[in-house]
Amino acid sequence: MAKYGEGDKRWIVSERADGTNVHNWHWVERDCLEWSRSLLSSLLSDLTILDGDGGIFIRTKTLEKLDGEAYVNVRKGKVIPGYELSISLSFEAEVRSDSADAEPLIRLTGSVEVPYLADENAGDDPELRVIVRDDDGPVGRRIKDAFIAKGNPVVLERIRSYVQAMSNGGPAKDELEEKKPPSSSAKPQEKASVAVTANRDSADIAVKKKTKEKEGFKTIKLTERFSCRARDIYEILMDENRWKGFTQSNARISKEVGGQFSLFDGSITGINEELQEGKLIVQKWRFSSWVEGIYSSVRLDFDEPEPGVAIVKLIQTGVPEEDRFGNSTVIENTERGWRELIFHKIRALFGFGI
Repeated sequence: MAKYGEGDKRWIVSERADGTNVHNWHWVERDCLEWSRSLLSSLLSDLTILDGDGGIFIRTKTLEKLDGEAYVNVRKGKVIPGYELSISLSFEAEVRSDSADAEPLIRLTGSVEVPYLADENAGDDPELRVIVRDDDGPVGRRIKDAFIAKGNPVVLERIRSYVQAMSNGGPAKDELEEKKPPSSSAKPQEKASVAVTANRDSADIAVKKKTKEKEGFKTIKLTERFSCRARDIYEILMDENRWKGFTQSNARISKEVGGQFSLFDGSITGINEELQEGKLIVQKWRFSSWVEGIYSSVRLDFDEPEPGVAIVKLIQTGVPEEDRFGNSTVIENTERGWRELIFHKIRALFGFGI
């Protein structure tokens, strides 16, 4: 993922002298790291995890660390969030006798670590690591188990709130609302009745259209050229070890029709529907962040118009316009993923033309 501030200048439009970006048409990038720090601190600090169950009291303290980057890109009113964060949250725990007023028998501190929270895995809960400091004995293990059982669901729920806030625009949300086109000025009194009726009709049509768009699907078409044999590209895309190599992530790929595959640490899953070695791959294909049960259809045709030149034609149909979180960047992210995280990485690693 590109770092904040390193975007291609052809796509990042400098601010106008009058500060206007009409209808958010141009690509605008907004740094969200400090905003993220503030929001996550308010979401995660001072939470009561356990209040005496089994004589254990646990409460989160402060957001000790937030490293990484977070930003929001906006173009034509569409929000494209980006973030890669690691989080450390401190907590305190006490073990007391049955009496609520009793002095603590033992007091310990610990932390909850979130090593990787990223937009690419927005549909999945991140890994949580619970660490109890200065006690690896039975009491420490008891507190750790209690936090995992009771605290992890609370922390994950708060993190989901942050993910949703970023998908809605983060700190740019209010700016998006402010920059919406103003409604037209009032009509003369004698035309008021007609105007109201027309506006209601228009509103009804707009609502129906919007609903239809949210439930709609689109098609992605790409054509890529490689300096190799068509068979080489086919074999790379069907070899889980080479997938692991050029994506630096876990992959499981069946080479049989009807077999399943899992890519990018489980972010993409699907089933092989048709395979013709060196010529064709057809798959049912989905992101984990899509609404449950929705699959797109991926068709990859491999051609070799001349020796040493391979042409791959991708057609992906049935791609939903929104994921289950209401994020409307599915089409852009999917197309960008094919280009940047798959095809370009294959060229770079295997030397098939950069």
